[in-house]
Amino acid sequence: MKNILNITKALADEGRLKILLMLGGAELCVCHITEALALAPSTVSKHLSILERAGLIETRKKGRWVHCRLPSGPGPGVKGALNWLFLSSGKKLRRAGLKKRCRTEGRK
Repeated sequence: MKNILNITKALADEGRLKILLMLGGAELCVCHITEALALAPSTVSKHLSILERAGLIETRKKGRWVHCRLPSGPGPGVKGALNWLFLSSGKKLRRAGLKKRCRTEGRK
């Protein structure tokens, strides 16, 4: 039951839905997500924490950069929620035009 509550809470915010749609195509650095949403880094961090707690995203740290992606092996509840989101949206946010603010290659 707690898993269902975490998923529904995560899906109840427009910013978190936008993050999930952005991650539909590829892994992104948190700095790119912050830039695209035009929100404070602390706000984006809170959103990502809620999404991760619900199992809707995975994060990994590479040097000083944090990268986010959709889970590689989601459980049935998460998989159903993500399928519903992408089928219902009919459209994904574009990542084109994002400025490359972080250097994820060759930095520690």
